[in-house]
Amino acid sequence: MEIFNYEILIDASPEKVWQVLWDAKSYTQWTQYFSPSSTMHSDWTINGRTVFLDASGAGMVSTISQLEKFKLVVFKHLGLIQDGIEDLDSDEVKKWKGALEKYFLDDLNGKTKLRVELETAKDYLEMMDTAFKKGFEQVKQLAEG
Repeated sequence: MEIFNYEILIDASPEKVWQVLWDAKSYTQWTQYFSPSSTMHSDWTINGRTVFLDASGAGMVSTISQLEKFKLVVFKHLGLIQDGIEDLDSDEVKKWKGALEKYFLDDLNGKTKLRVELETAKDYLEMMDTAFKKGFEQVKQLAEG
């Protein structure tokens, strides 16, 4: 696993940026670069349940390991969902199970530095680079607009 960082400065409050990141409608807009029609469903509790799904219903099962509203959320990825079936124990999943995706929102006098720290396999670097760079630009436009 490798750790990658992406960040952007946004001329909006952390509360506004948080809303854009996690509101169902805007989430689908900025995550389109990962997968069109992406959705996230979360109970927003530590050690609760969060799922990230594509348009076909396939995706990842995760939990939140840290949460400080408007400042920090850390997702811990636990497994896959394929054809409605959760896979938490296959050899494929065991290669990355427990990987963290950390979002930091730092208040800089009314502006927000949005940063993500992502643990992922090197094979996904190019896809993640493109998706996060384009996605964060979309977050910026939505939050500043």
